[in-house]
Amino acid sequence: MLYDRNFKLTREKTIALLHQLETGDNSIITVYLPSGMPMVDIEILLKRNPLAQTIPADAIRLAAVSMTGSILFWGTSRKYLISPPFPLKEKYITNDYDIEPMCSLLTQGLTIGIILVRLGYYSIGICQDEKLIEHITGTGLVHGRQRQGGSSAARFQRRRKDQTHHFLERVGEHIREKFEPYTKKLDYMVYGGARTTINQLKKQCPFLQQFENRLLPPLLEIPDPRLNVLEKAVTNIWSSKITEWQDKN
Repeated sequence: MLYDRNFKLTREKTIALLHQLETGDNSIITVYLPSGMPMVDIEILLKRNPLAQTIPADAIRLAAVSMTGSILFWGTSRKYLISPPFPLKEKYITNDYDIEPMCSLLTQGLTIGIILVRLGYYSIGICQDEKLIEHITGTGLVHGRQRQGGSSAARFQRRRKDQTHHFLERVGEHIREKFEPYTKKLDYMVYGGARTTINQLKKQCPFLQQFENRLLPPLLEIPDPRLNVLEKAVTNIWSSKITEWQDKN
């Protein structure tokens, strides 16, 4: 019986894991699955290969829901599914251990825009590989929600709405200032912070519409954006999600 564990690895540690696995099983298959590939198509692809018959359904489900695609390395003793930080473009299966496409994905030179925003806090940056080359971080006055009712609550909500509008307007100005020189150079864009605030920002800042076809999965589980949070986000963006299966003794 197999049991799984899930974890994330930085770019450097992911590459080290790939080379470590390369010295393992003699009998192994490698499967590259692009993002958006339906589960039924994955099952059809795997059925064509006898070595793939031992791949459990939960591995196929994880591969199907990954926003960036997945790579399966499935051998007799080592079994991994890796969701890379950037989208896979092609499907590929081989009765061998092939890390070259994954390594190329992790070592390519990329310019990535990052926007982290929660009401009252923002951090904006551009990174080339894992190095921040542009960034700005700041705060703005947005009062918290008021739980009491009545006319005073209505006035408070109107004031809070105005504060939110002015805050996001200022964030949008900083985004344009930082991103405009890199508009054609940005390979990907990443949002992080509070989903509702991100959506409000996108509605209020039409400049951002041009990046909708370059979005990476959002970073929603982050604290109030500060410079150190932005720096950690860069590492997170380049990290891969790993699921490992092991035999339960």
